[in-house]
Amino acid sequence: MRIKKTFEDMGVGAVYGLAYALSLAPMSFLYGIATLAFFLAYYIPGYRKAVVVQNVARCFPDKRYGEIICIVKKFYSCFTAYFAEILKGISAPAAVLDKRIVLENAELISAHVQAGKNVIACMGHCGNWEMLNFMPYKLGLRMYAVYKPLRSQAMNKLMIKVRARFGMKLIPDKQVARHILSKGPLPAVYLFLADQCPSGGDERIRLELFGQPTYVISGMERLARQSESAVVFLHVTLLAKGYYKVTCLPICAQAQSTREEEITRKYVACLEDNIVAEPYGWLWTHKRWKK
Repeated sequence: MRIKKTFEDMGVGAVYGLAYALSLAPMSFLYGIATLAFFLAYYIPGYRKAVVVQNVARCFPDKRYGEIICIVKKFYSCFTAYFAEILKGISAPAAVLDKRIVLENAELISAHVQAGKNVIACMGHCGNWEMLNFMPYKLGLRMYAVYKPLRSQAMNKLMIKVRARFGMKLIPDKQVARHILSKGPLPAVYLFLADQCPSGGDERIRLELFGQPTYVISGMERLARQSESAVVFLHVTLLAKGYYKVTCLPICAQAQSTREEEITRKYVACLEDNIVAEPYGWLWTHKRWKK
């Protein structure tokens, strides 16, 4: 067992070292690789292209076929560029990344934390959501990202190492309830990406997203109410290639005072607004309506 762990650690170190070395390349070079990846993903052979076209078409039934294809093509262009930006973030100085992310209305989050209240910051897979790993540096607050562990322990360690560079702490989704409900941790911000299709064991609510019956994970709302947290939505906007604005929008100041499903419904409304504003920015490759 110890030998296996040693080899795993060596593998993680080797992959991280390679990624770090590649991240030192100029951004123009990395975007060049992303452009090549775009042609492979969109044209040859096409990564989940049928799924993306179907998802966009069912969400925007009033759009013509040409408009749908335009959204799909720009999605793949942005999606492949995200990987170049994530790679660059492995070695880029904080001062460089600080210029690439604008936080708007961030005082909303800071005020709740300073008042001794936890904040659940929820968002969708919009824009380059991985760039939000820089938020603890920007906010100067204790911040945790809730994630689903990968099956490969080696890849899981690598993911944690990359995401934790600027102070983001990662909590497995099965452990977050115990963590936030314990009396030990100081008030903090908990980041949830709650727009994916729930798995079999997840608590869920049946709502409508773009007029379609959609199951949404309800654990975030339940946890917010139990922990008497404030809830904020993070609206991501692409300002220019590699530059993003994150706007903090209030959902509720006291989750325990909200009605059943109110938080989840407001979250879905904010998510839909974010997608409508930039339809090419959402993660369309996910089979969102497979159930």
